[in-house]
This record gives sequence, C-alpha cells and structure tokens, in this order.
Amino acid sequence: MSQLDLKIGPKIKAFRRQLGLQANKLAEELEISPSYLNLIEGGKRKIDGDLLLKVCEKLNIQLSDLTTKSDINLENTISEILDDKLFEDLDILGPEVKDLVGTNPKIGRALVRLGDILKKKDHELINKIEKLSGKIVDNRKNSFPGEVISDFLQENKNYFPRLEEFANKVFEKIQVNNRTRYIALCEYLKKEYSITVKDTIPEDGKPFSKIFNKKKKELLLSDYSSLETKKLHAASQIAQEGASKEIDQYLSNFNFPSEESKRLTQVALLNYCGAAILMPYQLFHSECKKLKYDLELLQNTFATSFEQVAHRVTCLQDPKLPGIPFHMLRTDIAGNISKRFSLSGIEIPRYGGACPRWNVYSAFTRPGVIQAAVSKMTNGEKYVCIARTVEKGVGRYGLSKSILSIGLGCEAKYAKQFVYTENLDISDKKTEIPIGVSCRTCDRLDCSQRAFPPLHKKFDIDINSRGVSVYVNDKSK
Repeated sequence: MSQLDLKIGPKIKAFRRQLGLQANKLAEELEISPSYLNLIEGGKRKIDGDLLLKVCEKLNIQLSDLTTKSDINLENTISEILDDKLFEDLDILGPEVKDLVGTNPKIGRALVRLGDILKKKDHELINKIEKLSGKIVDNRKNSFPGEVISDFLQENKNYFPRLEEFANKVFEKIQVNNRTRYIALCEYLKKEYSITVKDTIPEDGKPFSKIFNKKKKELLLSDYSSLETKKLHAASQIAQEGASKEIDQYLSNFNFPSEESKRLTQVALLNYCGAAILMPYQLFHSECKKLKYDLELLQNTFATSFEQVAHRVTCLQDPKLPGIPFHMLRTDIAGNISKRFSLSGIEIPRYGGACPRWNVYSAFTRPGVIQAAVSKMTNGEKYVCIARTVEKGVGRYGLSKSILSIGLGCEAKYAKQFVYTENLDISDKKTEIPIGVSCRTCDRLDCSQRAFPPLHKKFDIDINSRGVSVYVNDKSK
C-alpha cells in the first residue's frame, strides 16, 4: 500500500468527525460495512477511486482535500520541537514522527501549539534575566504571533473568496483603463466613507507609515513611503471600512492563542483584500498566464511592488480558476524567516532559519537581481525556486533601508508555465542544487554547509576523522 493510501483514511475520519457524522451512518451511505470503513479510516485498507469519489460527495469535500499534502510543515516542525533537550532521552526517531503526522495530524498540531508555548515561556524567562542582569542571554527570539498568521493562511490555502468578491465590486467602480490608480482610491474613500487621504511628511523622530484618525476621518500616509505602499494602505482602508464583517467571519473560524495574534491576522486579511483591489483576481490571473508569472512585468503592469506581486500569485487558489500552487518566504540577512506559506509541497521550517543552500539566502549576494534555481529535496522532489532582494524603509537620504529576500517557488512539473525556467534545464541533474529543510532535520551527510549534526543520526566527535563538515564523519552514518 502506498503512503497516500495510508494517509487518506485518517483524513476521511477527521472530515467525518467535523461534520458530526457517525461511522455507521457514513458506511450505510457508502454502501459498505462499518468494519470495512473502520479499516479504511485506520489506514489498513486501500480505497479505490470510485469509492474515494463517493466519500468526497458524502462529506462535501474536494478530492484534493484528501490527496494533497495538507500537513506540509507539520512533520518537520514536530521534529524541531522534539530536538529540545527536554526530550533528549526519549530518542524519538523520524519514522515515528512521520507515523504520528500521517495518522493523527490533530495531535501533531496540538504538539506544535504546546511547543510554541514552551518556546514563548522560555523567551519570556530569558527576557527577565536579561533585564535583571543587563546582559544579552539569547538573541534568537521568535515572533510567535507571526507564526500564527502563517498557520491561519496555510489552513485557508491563502484564498478568501468573500474578500475577492468585495475587491471585485470595488475595482469595478474605481478602475481606469483596467487598472487601479492611487487618486481613484483616495476619491473612493472620500465619496463612500467620507475619509480624506493626506500625504504627509513625518516629523523628525516620529516616523510612521500610516495613521488613521477615526474621529477626524483622516488617513495620513507618509510621503517617505513609495507610491505602491500608499496604494496598498489606501486599498486596505477601503477593506477596513467595507469588508470588516467578512474578515471577522474568517477570524471567528480559527482558534487564536492570543488577542495579539488575532489582531495581526486581521491586518494580514486587510492587506490581502487591499491587494485584491489593486490586482483583481480574474484580470491578474489572466495576466499571470499571459506573462508566465514574470513578476517584474506584473509589477509594472499593476504598478505594485515586487513583494506585493509575489504575495498575490500565491492567492490564486480559486478551484474554478486556479493558478500555480506556490510557496513563498521572506527572510532577512540574518536568516530570520518573517513570512512563510507553502502550497507547492516544500517544507519551510517554523523555528530558526532554513537550509543555507536555498537561493533565498544567496540572493543577498546580488541585490535586486532575480536568481532562479532547480532545488532537489532529500526525498527526491524537485522545485523551481526564484529569489530576489527588496528594500524596505523610508526613502530619505541618510536613513538606511532594511534589505529582505523574497523566495518563491513551485514544483518542477509546472516549469513550462513559469518564465524563469526558460534558461534552466530541468532534466540536467548536474545543475540541481541539493537542499534540505534545515540542518537539524536534513539527512544529507555530504553537505559542507552543515551547521548542526542531523537530528536522527548518530553523532560522535572523532579528532582523527572529519568529513566535509565537523558534524560529519564515518560514525555519523
């Protein structure tokens, strides 16, 4: 039996329970015995195609809900959590983690939540020690509310149809020559919501990007921001005024661990809706297909930023008009991942940085230039990945900007639809870049850039023997 067959059963069980449907009732509707359904849900019996389609019909789900990788990062994240010294003596192996994720993904997600709490409490304790001692103990603090946003987007496949509908209605009213203009956005805010947009130079020592004064009905936008950023802020304000109910409905369907994470996710949905106003779904999808996802051309076409376009291409998940399933991540030069989302199937680490061989890091060596590569994971899966740096911050002489790197990629099977593969030979194994998820979860023993020993490999220091890395020797195998 294939791994897919083993994983489908527990997923059927999970969807059935969500509907509150008894196993006996579902078995009756499927015209099979309850015992046979029990074996399927337990991952002990293969399910044929006809029965699978019938299950989807009865549970009101798509076939892709059962057959795609719904827990892309879960296995890797649990491995990272179990790497803590607290669990060192348990000697939990990779296959055991894989079994847990395959059969009980909900328990897996519960472990992730506990892991987040553990890490957060640990950092809070370190913060207190640092304040008392005046010394830096640990500078690797994670932004856990940001991770919750990633979980929320992942659960919804970064597609929110009700916000798309709202954005389309707004676009129809304000579009000029099939495009969204800044002046049109400002006029719409004034006409529909009596909000005046003012471009303002911030006072010295009081920088800001936007300030909305609810009493005065004024939206102040910093003149130090780019026009693309101003457009997004104005469009997001329209979403705040007109799509708040739709956003609240989406938020109510997710269990947030804190009010802070919920508010940040609300901001993310406002920006999502704002971007949909600037790049309406059907028009943007059409241009993506025509230009083969040439991000810089799309950026110029819609007068948006590179990062905004990179975000938007990951949102094209309408089942009736789908785009390429992409993954996206954003990192700084220190390797901190501030945004992550994956529909491509590639795993992106939750804690710490990703594999240093990913081109999202090498992009810092050639700022502003798109770098394309064929990346091969340890399981043999290949991805086409591009990366480019972007600058963030105010455009004023004497003030430095922060540099971030945006990574975007898809499975190699979509190569012909992706313009950045035109100069790449997907079938040439010599040009493949072997990558992993992170050093602790990667099994590659031939990597000279390994920063830590593999999590599930025996590791001993031998002063007389060394492989390509100090963490690799004959005893590691």
